[in-house]
Amino acid sequence: MRLIKIVSIIAIAMMLSIVYYFIYPDISSLKNQNPKKTSFMEYREREWIKNNRKIKIRQRWVPFSQVSPYLVKAVLIAEDDKFYKHEGFDIEAIQKAIEKDIKEKRFKFGGSTISQQLAKNLYLTPSKNPTRKLKEAILTWRIEKTLSKKRILELYLNVAEWGEGIFGIEAASRHYYGKPASVLTPEEASRLASALPNPRKYNPIGASRYVENRSRIIYTIMVKRGIVIPEYEEVMEGPHNSQETETLQNNKQEPNSGINQPVFSTVND
Repeated sequence: MRLIKIVSIIAIAMMLSIVYYFIYPDISSLKNQNPKKTSFMEYREREWIKNNRKIKIRQRWVPFSQVSPYLVKAVLIAEDDKFYKHEGFDIEAIQKAIEKDIKEKRFKFGGSTISQQLAKNLYLTPSKNPTRKLKEAILTWRIEKTLSKKRILELYLNVAEWGEGIFGIEAASRHYYGKPASVLTPEEASRLASALPNPRKYNPIGASRYVENRSRIIYTIMVKRGIVIPEYEEVMEGPHNSQETETLQNNKQEPNSGINQPVFSTVND
């Protein structure tokens, strides 16, 4: 009986913690206010203290209008190409992620959209347990119902992790390229976007084969969509390998295996 009571109390506590996220935090405040420090940043700070590492958060907030359009397109292609078409959840990507988890007998549950990533960054931790994913789903639903797509993307670009202690595209742009995010080139944007799946492992300006391959495919897609006008030399080289683009579009692999999650389609701004 005592065990049943303990289990019941734990179950009720978990239910209440989940219900909490239907009401709090106040997501509507994000329409006009920028978050000073996210839950994910605080998680990293605790991690650094625990490991006795003297790292400080570097972040510089910029409005959406001051971010290079190439960077915006590159991030959408790399992370969530159906961003303007879904309401926070890419069902096809989730189904494929679940099938992969079942096949590999583990719980990772990938397939996260930009809205889901924003919910995690703002209010949660990197934990992969089912309860956290349920909280993330509730917050994602509330974010999509409350904020515009433009605002969601603006928030994401300003809080996303881009390296050890580096948060937001402005800090990342200045750290890696010594320039503001507004003037990033297509090539620089592609490299920065390619590192997002695992920014502490992959350096956008490093010689990683993963970054080289992924950024080249992102850049190729931008050229094919007319986002980038190729240089004369690129045109003379002929078309890029279409099989590579197909791989980037259809595979949802782990960061260290080459390609991340998204399934690609035309993006409507």
